[in-house]
Amino acid sequence: RFDLTDPQTIAAAAQRASDVTLLINNASTAMFAPPLDADRNAVEAEMATNYLGTYDTTLAFVPALERNGGGAIVNVLSLLALASTPPMAGYSASKAALHSMTQALRPVLRERGIAVHGAYPAGIDTNMLAGIDAPKTPAAEVAAGVLDGLEAGDEDIFPDPNAKQMSALWQSDPKGFER
Repeated sequence: RFDLTDPQTIAAAAQRASDVTLLINNASTAMFAPPLDADRNAVEAEMATNYLGTYDTTLAFVPALERNGGGAIVNVLSLLALASTPPMAGYSASKAALHSMTQALRPVLRERGIAVHGAYPAGIDTNMLAGIDAPKTPAAEVAAGVLDGLEAGDEDIFPDPNAKQMSALWQSDPKGFER
């Protein structure tokens, strides 16, 4: 059992995986609510899982990564970390906070021999997006894209075709991407 909102299960997982050299933070939750209609408790749950849970997991695993001579951390974010969409305001905010934390961790952990990567997929065909009419990439394809980006040494990984296309727009026209 691994619950991102339970520090005890996070600590137990870090203890069990004492030989870790790669940590992929991939858990997420979304409540699908616009900013003015979102239930505050739902937004707190998104922040607790998507941001704080990932942050706590990272803190728990850094000592093992260091003991093992370094390694890498991949935070699976979302294109919505870079620009929000009204129906997913809390989710987007939690992923934007994690995007910022990913950037803050990079120079600190680099000094400890740990590379920090952000993965920014578009829609992934998982239970979270079941019933949502949007382009989705199979999870296995996204996972392969994350590993390819990791192997290439990309700090920012856009692991699927939709993400690659949207990243070009984000890089060339951030406000266009936001719209």
